[in-house]
Amino acid sequence: LADHPLVRGPRFRRLKIGAGHRLDVKASGVFVLGIGDGNKLLTDLYNCHLTKVYTVSGLFGKATDDFSDTGKLVEKTTFDHITREKLERILAVIQGTNHKALLMYSNIDMKTQEAYELAVQGLIRPMGKSPPIITAIRCLQFTLPEFRLEIHCLHETQQYLRKIVHEIGLELKSSAVCTQVRRIRDGVFTLDDALLRTQWNLQSIQNAIWDCQLKVKTELEKTL
Repeated sequence: LADHPLVRGPRFRRLKIGAGHRLDVKASGVFVLGIGDGNKLLTDLYNCHLTKVYTVSGLFGKATDDFSDTGKLVEKTTFDHITREKLERILAVIQGTNHKALLMYSNIDMKTQEAYELAVQGLIRPMGKSPPIITAIRCLQFTLPEFRLEIHCLHETQQYLRKIVHEIGLELKSSAVCTQVRRIRDGVFTLDDALLRTQWNLQSIQNAIWDCQLKVKTELEKTL
């Protein structure tokens, strides 16, 4: 009965809705959708290869089969020897290695004026397919055995970020699992632009589209 036309009203049959960079079931945060003509804008934004930002929480002392705290436990380890300084040294190595990959996949001669101008504008990024690249990573919180990172990245998946947490644990001669992945920015969209589930109604969605039109247009003109 709940699906009867007299109860639910007429269906929207010509409304196209497209998904931007997806979030898996264990992640949360900013998830961009395109409605109607916005689907073309989604494609244009995708071609900009804009950076996404996540907060990623981890827990030292155990390892699981899927790198998350809900996976099957495969190992327990000690973690008392880990300090914030040791963690930040590992993060600096990760960022340095990824910075080299960023330059390689951007296909830009770093000795040119063009490269300098792009660097000033923050536009050095791969303009084609590349492996996941971390453009910045820092520690936000450290209280053993827990820690939280902020990760700026391109072409990633949430599972890739969980694996990074696992590898950080190994580098620190311990182990670690990921307890939370939350996307706080996707290109020009931030948490401030996001609608909570309770705001999923026509007026709120319409207002969100109007509020974001200018910055989407500005970003596309700047990058493409």
